[in-house]
Amino acid sequence: MGDLGTITTGSTPSTAIPDYYSDDGIVWVTPTDICENITFESARKLSDLGQQVGRVVPKNTILVTCIASIGKNTMLGNTGSFNQQINGLTPNENECDPYFLLTESALWSAKMKSSAAAGTMQIVNRTEFSELKTWLPSLIEQQAISDFFRQLDHLITLHQRKYEKLKNIKKSMLEKMFPKNGSNVPEIRFKGFTDAWEQRKLGEVGKTYSGLSGKTKDDFGHGEAKFVTYMNVFSNSVCLPNMTEAVEIDDKQNKVLFGDVLFTTSSETPEEVGMSSVWLENAENIYLNSFCFGYRPTKEFNPYYLAYMLRSPSIREKITFLAQGISRYNISKNKMMDIEIPIPSIVEQKQIGEHFRTLDSLITLHHRKLEKLEQIKQAMLHKMFV
Repeated sequence: MGDLGTITTGSTPSTAIPDYYSDDGIVWVTPTDICENITFESARKLSDLGQQVGRVVPKNTILVTCIASIGKNTMLGNTGSFNQQINGLTPNENECDPYFLLTESALWSAKMKSSAAAGTMQIVNRTEFSELKTWLPSLIEQQAISDFFRQLDHLITLHQRKYEKLKNIKKSMLEKMFPKNGSNVPEIRFKGFTDAWEQRKLGEVGKTYSGLSGKTKDDFGHGEAKFVTYMNVFSNSVCLPNMTEAVEIDDKQNKVLFGDVLFTTSSETPEEVGMSSVWLENAENIYLNSFCFGYRPTKEFNPYYLAYMLRSPSIREKITFLAQGISRYNISKNKMMDIEIPIPSIVEQKQIGEHFRTLDSLITLHHRKLEKLEQIKQAMLHKMFV
């Protein structure tokens, strides 16, 4: 590594001297600031005075963490500095392509961990980092490989940003498209709707049923029937049919039907108890795990409206308030039925449900594209480097 350029170990200008730091100074990178391929921003920045005592390196320096979280990597987008947990490699001009080294640095982590000093905290010092060996093709081939991965990273970043943006939009809409506690209209509505929303207790517009009971471990893993798992309910507003498992049914149990809402009854934190999911499959012999209970509406609801309304912040706040426990939190089915929910007209319900359904489809689409691109990158990292 020492043959590829200049290696610098970072430092921390004294935080007891505030003048070393400035909001409009150069970036001063710590391991927690390393979250993208190229770093342009940091939580703290060095002032002109701080740069005189810190270690400043030029743009395109590769930064690699060498203490504790070994092997996190990034490249400086501009002149910058960094703390002592990081080693910087400033590549030799006309010999090394910086983006090639940035890409290859993802493979240095395993070598660094194997050479790290033994102990409670792994450390790769400057000398050890300098002695690490890596492969280097001709500059022309470096540039060709660099261009390929730069385009791939650009696509990954693009889909990551779209994915995050859509998630933030969904979060905002869940807060604004359902009435806050004490109100009978939401902050944002579709055009043409002005009527106040009805408030009804869950127990007034539906009935509950229990999950599987009297089962032993020998009953699971085989049989023609399927049961909806706890994690399926916990993780999804709408249940995924592929997150079901086989179970042997030989006595009377409650079946799960299209449009049923499923609730978890316990969790490790009060914020995660009473999570809901709606079953929207027309399938035979579907049952519910024993750590959840079912809820079957007796009033007409759009099922997608139910799915997202029950996960809105205003309703989640009511459910969390009912959680009881110390090391593990539980919720009473009867108390859940006393929770009031907002109910607009069925036409408005449908529009709200379709809006969130479309948002979720877009989120899933970009997440899948993102995963595929990241898989392609990992495969190419192993096939395009020695």
